Amino acid sequence: MPSSEHIVTGFDRDLEGIQAQIMRMGGLVEEAIAKATEALETRDAELARSVRSADVAIDRLEEQVNNEAARIIAQRQPIASDLRTVLTVFRVSTNLERIGDYAKNIAKRTETIIDQPPVNGTGASLRRMARQVELMLKDALDAYIQRDADLAADVRARDRDVDQMYSALFREYLTFMMEDPRNITTCMHLHFMAKNIERMGDHVTSIAEQVIYLVTGGMPDDDRPKNDRTALDAGQGR
Repeated sequence: MPSSEHIVTGFDRDLEGIQAQIMRMGGLVEEAIAKATEALETRDAELARSVRSADVAIDRLEEQVNNEAARIIAQRQPIASDLRTVLTVFRVSTNLERIGDYAKNIAKRTETIIDQPPVNGTGASLRRMARQVELMLKDALDAYIQRDADLAADVRARDRDVDQMYSALFREYLTFMMEDPRNITTCMHLHFMAKNIERMGDHVTSIAEQVIYLVTGGMPDDDRPKNDRTALDAGQGR
């Protein structure tokens, strides 16, 4: 029968491997966010297509991570904090996969509107909003690896800024549509892109909350601060 030390060493080794996959997945998602919004701002159809194609690798990694986490539970039968660590892997990978899907959606809509006249610098505004989410994601993943609940709480609080940016863009798009009906189709696509980015922020916040759960054993007591009060919340399909 294997010794307790041998089992612990094996579990730690398994955990290191699966966390490396999570970080690789996170890097691909960060790249997808950056490239999707760059494609929109620069009106680069080829770059947008590359984002859509690259999403397959993110999906494949999620499947690998979840299969490995399930194997660890079956073979190692972790309890208490060790079980919490493995369960967190499932939740982090799921959130990363959804963020990747939203980046793919943005790329898809970019290809749809790329031949339409641009609307007053809106691409740059969306890229700034996405950059905020990208930085949040980087910090959330750092918090995950470092087991830093304070950094995770900071990421969670910063979601309010993303909500404010979304609300401002929503009002801006309404203004553009009212001023010129020719802008309606493009602005509707841009609104759905902004909503995709706002939802990315929500998923990053979920990752940060999982880090807090991992470190402290409990989810944050207070409700997540949300400043988004806009009515439209559609167009989220993959």
